[in-house]
Amino acid sequence: MGESVLFALHKEVKSGEHAISAILPLLKLITVALFGLILTKVQLVPKATFKQLSKLVFVLFLPCLIFTDLGPSITLYKIVRWWFIPVNVIISTTIGCILGYMVALICRPPEELFRFTIIMTAFGNTGNIPLAIVTSVCHSTDNPFGSECSENGIAYASFSQWVSVALVYTLVYHMMEPPLEYYAIVNEGGEIQEVPIDNSRPLLVEAEWPGLEDQETEHSKTPFIARLFNSISRISNRNVPDLDTVEEAGDERNVPDIDAIEEAGDERNVPDIDAIEEAGDERSENNPISIRCLAERGMVRKIKIVAEQTPIHHILQPPTIASFLAIVIGVIPAVKKFVYSSDGPLEFITDSLDIMSEAMVPSVMLILGGMLAEGPNQSKIGIRTTIGIIVARLLVLPVIGIGVIYLADKWNILISKDDQMYRFVLLLQYTTPSAILLGAVASLRGYAVKEASALLFWQHVCAVVSLSLYMIVFFDLLFSYI
Repeated sequence: MGESVLFALHKEVKSGEHAISAILPLLKLITVALFGLILTKVQLVPKATFKQLSKLVFVLFLPCLIFTDLGPSITLYKIVRWWFIPVNVIISTTIGCILGYMVALICRPPEELFRFTIIMTAFGNTGNIPLAIVTSVCHSTDNPFGSECSENGIAYASFSQWVSVALVYTLVYHMMEPPLEYYAIVNEGGEIQEVPIDNSRPLLVEAEWPGLEDQETEHSKTPFIARLFNSISRISNRNVPDLDTVEEAGDERNVPDIDAIEEAGDERNVPDIDAIEEAGDERSENNPISIRCLAERGMVRKIKIVAEQTPIHHILQPPTIASFLAIVIGVIPAVKKFVYSSDGPLEFITDSLDIMSEAMVPSVMLILGGMLAEGPNQSKIGIRTTIGIIVARLLVLPVIGIGVIYLADKWNILISKDDQMYRFVLLLQYTTPSAILLGAVASLRGYAVKEASALLFWQHVCAVVSLSLYMIVFFDLLFSYI
């Protein structure tokens, strides 16, 4: 009886320690963010200063952090063992898309914001926020993850960034295209008149994509894909009769019976397709086979055009380049020793980069505080949809994430049970609010900028509570049961 009481008391003490270890890192980050909020509110620091600070984070502080922590940790063997980290980003995004689709069906946002609802639910922040949380957790010497907490945690969080960036510049970029009905007004003459777009950009746009105006292209603010494929639909649906009906009707328009021609060997009524195409046969416009072939050829050509218009080259941003460089150097032992070794010739450069990397976390949190100080913009997405996205993204998805990681662990997909930081980073990928980069993409496409700003504001406010709750749950699971 006495042993049971002592065991229960010991368990309570351990749970309390886990709660403190989980909450304190978040309190540190919130305190830094409050400084940014206060500086913005009392106008001690202008908004332009935060924009310049965000550029420093993007092109200097964050790449330095990734390069100095990922490079020493990575090896070819570890790349093979860490394969589940990028896969987990794809899994969490897929589950998020399903949840977002359910939210859109249940909450019924305005029709032009249906895709936007799915995107804001699906794509979480897998960059700055996980890195800030890991750094804050590892800042204490008595952290539960051991002496290599910071090095391993930043390496794991950095290793997944390239997947998120690739998804944003391909899938998200096209899904955030302005809907055709929302963008254009079709008058009686069939001409398209553009609707004026509000180009005002809140601070959140600059938080993860500075210099956004330089990234705009000819079609970035137009429903390019919708207009491109709308012409295919008109071609394929115009004057195209049902082939089965034509055959059953007995060819009233002098269309020969192909089977009969083949049996009889009649070569007189078989048209030369190449000759028709070269001569521009006017009758091909009424030929359903020709029209459908034309639509199919046009479809392939336009898919190629869409691929050319996809800004995949933007993936090569400073943080992504730093990740690639760190991986390349890390997997070559001789080069790795030359760059990262304490007695290597370039050790003084690595130390300088390490010093600059320490400014990354406080800068990011100051920018976040400045972003929240602007407050939520007016949004026509509706309170019901806003609540639905927040609940799905911050409350439901983390629970599903716990189940995914638990099953992956049971199926021996994850690495050794001793590395709890690996599991912690995987769990964080399900827990963060929507990526701030989504607001930047919305501004780039000229679509739902105010709605993105409002949603990101409320998600980050609510994430203070949800992250605190799930951090306690994660620590309790990682150090009590797993």
